[in-house]
Formats: sequence, C-alpha cells, structure tokens
Amino acid sequence: MNNNQKAAEVQKVLYTAKTKTTGGRQGNAKSDDGNLDLLLSPPGSNIPGTNPEQLFAAGWSACYIGALGLAAKKLGITIPSHTYVDAEVDLGMNGGDFLLQARLSVSLPGLERNIAEELVIIAHQTCPYSKAIHGNINVTTTVL
Repeated sequence: MNNNQKAAEVQKVLYTAKTKTTGGRQGNAKSDDGNLDLLLSPPGSNIPGTNPEQLFAAGWSACYIGALGLAAKKLGITIPSHTYVDAEVDLGMNGGDFLLQARLSVSLPGLERNIAEELVIIAHQTCPYSKAIHGNINVTTTVL
C-alpha cells in the first residue's frame, strides 16, 4: 500500500519502535524489547487497560518536553526542572467520521510569559508528534 502523501524523507533513522498489537481496543500491545506490555481497553469502559488516546497523549507530551528543551537551548536558556505538559486527547465524531482533537497545557514555572510562549511556538515546529498532526487535528496550546 502506498500512501501518496508527500512528506520530508528521513535521511537518518535514530530509533525504530517495534510493537505488536492484538485484539484492537480490547487487546494487548507489546514491544519487541519487552519494556512495553499492556492491556488495551476502549475509552470510558470499566475494562482494565489503557487506550490509544492515552498512549498518544503520553507519548506526545513526553516528546514535547524534549522539544521544549531543544527550543530553550536555541535561546541559550534551560527549561525549569519542574516543567510539565498536560495533554488531553479527545476521541470524537463529526457525522459518521471518528476524529481526534487535543489540548496541551504547558507549565514552564519561573520563566517570563513571553519567553514561555516563544518556547511553545518553537517546540511545535520541532516536536515530531506536533509536526505529524499539524493541520490534521485541532490543537489548542495554553501556557500556564
């Protein structure tokens, strides 16, 4: 299958995540190295496990903090040690189509607001998750 979407080509692979998922939203996801092995469950169910939206939110927010660090380095500063990102990913519908939307709340305690806002802008341009979803889902970012 060839996805005809044009994107920048990867020139150097830094890491490849390998997982095997069975059973869909009521299944199991395992990484090839054994570090990830978790039950999956549908959002809002009482079935034990996590769901893809939670996994996406966790991965994106972790990556985004790394992008904030790179952005700070470009500006010659260091992000505060208590920096955090609260990520909320909604699974919703529009007519018969399933869609995602997201909100990122970014806390950079001790930084001047204008510097924090500049870091957020640069981080969205750096973070691979932000780049992947840019223009594909609605995202609201708030500096706390």
